[in-house]
Amino acid sequence: MADGETRHLTPARAMRSFWAMARPRTDTLSAGDWARAALEMLAQRGIEAVAVEVLARRLRVTKGSFYWHFRSRAALLEAALREWETSATREVIALMEAVADPRERLHRLFREAMPGPPRRRAIELAVSDAASHPIVAPALRRVVQQRIAYLGECYQRLGFSPEAARHRAVLTYSAYTGALRLIREAPGLFPAGKHLEAYRRHVTRTLLAAAGRAGRQTDQRLEARARALMPSRMSRRIQPLKGLISVQYRAKRR
Repeated sequence: MADGETRHLTPARAMRSFWAMARPRTDTLSAGDWARAALEMLAQRGIEAVAVEVLARRLRVTKGSFYWHFRSRAALLEAALREWETSATREVIALMEAVADPRERLHRLFREAMPGPPRRRAIELAVSDAASHPIVAPALRRVVQQRIAYLGECYQRLGFSPEAARHRAVLTYSAYTGALRLIREAPGLFPAGKHLEAYRRHVTRTLLAAAGRAGRQTDQRLEARARALMPSRMSRRIQPLKGLISVQYRAKRR
């Protein structure tokens, strides 16, 4: 086009310009981008704040981009939770499986999770806070089951019985979730700085204590002792009740 020449806007050129502006940016914004943005919003403001229009403004796209990838907000939430499940559970387990020694594997897992980066803690707490939501509930339960099951497998590889391994897995996961809430609710009470490393060592020694053959034998002795004590304790509690019931029954018959 020569200098000074005016470019006339023909109907065809106007239509091309219109569709160029109206077309969502699907070439640069993927479904994963939307899912991760939703996860960030969930962590920052809670599940009710995860709204399509708000996310579109944050991502600087039109809502058309959203509907190119998702049919509804519910589908977006499901995708965000799958993203969380993959990055915070499946990928972590895959990374830990690369460590051959089960004791070292658990040791690294404790260091990774206690207390973890602030962003990950925020997401974990936000998902937990929304545990009653119909979309969040099944995803959260599935993730918790996967994590506890994997911890149980790690403890069994150390020589613990299946029952003892399960108990330690639940205890370990309870310590993790409790730490998340303690940091949020009373941050000054959770160890930090040089005290954090000492706390990690203490947790590791406590949870991995009595591992191996000696640990299995100790657990078996403790379980046997508990089973042996249970009937005698129960009988001591039940006998007075039996006597009371017998007296009341005889009184009624008179």
